[in-house]
Amino acid sequence: MAVTSKELLNIAVEAVDDKKAMNIVALDLQGVSLIADYFVICHGNSDTQVQSIATEIRKRVQEAGAVIKGIEGMNSARWVLMDLGDVVVHVFHRDEREFYNIERLWSDAKIVERV
Repeated sequence: MAVTSKELLNIAVEAVDDKKAMNIVALDLQGVSLIADYFVICHGNSDTQVQSIATEIRKRVQEAGAVIKGIEGMNSARWVLMDLGDVVVHVFHRDEREFYNIERLWSDAKIVERV
């Protein structure tokens, strides 16, 4: 059974929340961009926390039977980008999140409210 983009979104959000990621934002990009259906953006306060958040996402996505298309930035742990297909997860170190301000770049996207 294939994992839907909404299910992937929920898996990613639960994983980052469980690892105490800060300022979790999910953006609905449907109708705004062809890149993905959703972005999840969050940050950790240390390199170790950033790596822990990304590792938890990878574990849960694989447990759900979904394929991770790519992961970049795990070694430096300043900005980990995870391509889950229809969901892209950005796990920033606090300082980089403030600098890049991804939410501003995608301000046309709607924020997905947590249920």
